[in-house]
Amino acid sequence: MTESLQKTDCGCESESVAPDGTLKIAIVGTGSGAFAAAIKAVDEGAQVTIIEGADVIGGTCVNIGCVPSKIMIRAAHVAHLQAHHPFEGISVNQPVIDRPALVRQQQARVKELRQAKYESILETNPGINLLRGWARFSDSHTLLVAQADGSEKKLTADRILLATGARPAIPDIPGLKDTPYWTSTDALVAEQVPEHLVVIGASVVALELAQAFLRLGSKVTVLARSVFLSREDPALGEGLVSIFEEEGATVLLHTLPESVTHDGKAFSLATPGGDIHCDQLLVATGRQPNSERLDLSRAGVKTGANGAILIDEHMRTSVDHIYAAGDCTNQPQYVYVAAAAGTRAAINMTGGDAMLDLTAMPAVVFTDPAVATAGMTEAQANNSGMVTDSRTLALENVPRALANFDTRGFIKLVTERDSGRLVGAQILAAEAGEMIQTAVLAIRNGMTVEDLSGQLFPYLTMVEGLKLCAQTFSKDVKQLSCCAG
Repeated sequence: MTESLQKTDCGCESESVAPDGTLKIAIVGTGSGAFAAAIKAVDEGAQVTIIEGADVIGGTCVNIGCVPSKIMIRAAHVAHLQAHHPFEGISVNQPVIDRPALVRQQQARVKELRQAKYESILETNPGINLLRGWARFSDSHTLLVAQADGSEKKLTADRILLATGARPAIPDIPGLKDTPYWTSTDALVAEQVPEHLVVIGASVVALELAQAFLRLGSKVTVLARSVFLSREDPALGEGLVSIFEEEGATVLLHTLPESVTHDGKAFSLATPGGDIHCDQLLVATGRQPNSERLDLSRAGVKTGANGAILIDEHMRTSVDHIYAAGDCTNQPQYVYVAAAAGTRAAINMTGGDAMLDLTAMPAVVFTDPAVATAGMTEAQANNSGMVTDSRTLALENVPRALANFDTRGFIKLVTERDSGRLVGAQILAAEAGEMIQTAVLAIRNGMTVEDLSGQLFPYLTMVEGLKLCAQTFSKDVKQLSCCAG
């Protein structure tokens, strides 16, 4: 990449990227959405400057989100199986947990994937230039980038993509900010397993980490503002509450602390039901878009009440040449949504016309059993004016679940009543995350439950449960032989 630096009237350095007429794109952030956009934009002939103020590149997923959390969850699952598996003839034992060793292994894999999926791309793609520093708008085509040495660079671009991600949102509970509480970032690298961990929150991150620490040996108490997974079909949250309680967790629904204190050794949480004392507190009550330091008003970019950058299905903001993708926007906060949005934003920034359709978006909560959803819940479909029909299949009707001696959970399918077209799927099952994509494809392609029930599914698999649930719309599957077509 060609670049030049010159002094401007404001006294800051000005960076000009490829002054030969090539389309210049600036991307703020280095997560999955940013890199997907950068790679696609370069493929389309643009030259890209990607801007990052943090010490490491790669964003949330690889560094402090998906990758380290799934490693921790899997380790906790293995520990749980050693002590609680259902098979006769195999001894059970309480494993010894070496948490520092787990963290070392986890962070080594994080470093390896960051190098393979992010740093190596910068090293091998000359069309992408990394500029270190924190960016903010000067005007709609100009970014000012504050660097670690106190200097500032001015960067002008034809198109700008904002992909700055999000951070943990901390509730305004009296006393909380003055205590050494954990966020998910802290919890993932903590080298001690707390004796008693209290988790404030009952959505994805809160539940995944609560169960992981429970299985690693902590006593766990979960405080939910309302219910588990409040945005999902109620049966999913109700099922997880039962499972958490069976594993020994204390669950307090419709409960938030009125205040939090820390005496140097322990936390004390005042709740309507009495004080709760613990040695560690994890706050996992959602994530807040990283948008406030961008000075968006100088560019005319509009945001929602929580600071989320408002975009349309083309990833365009309220300013035609400024786009946004990922967790800093009003899109669902999933890494694969961010990557898809980044790619499509790059297509649109380079003259194409690409949209992101989220009507069949899959989502997974990596508890055990896992929760996986696609499309609409029955309530959402009814609220949209659709007349629906639904069926719920308990896993005791799925042969693979019986063979696994694990029938916890269910499969629910939601259809448009008149046509039989599948519009939603909700699964609580050990392999829900592996099952849901079949439902996604069925919804995306407008399949009916009759179509789905007529497909060949391998036996014995958990995903065969989708076929069996589809069959319940027209027959009693209890009266079918194994793998009946």
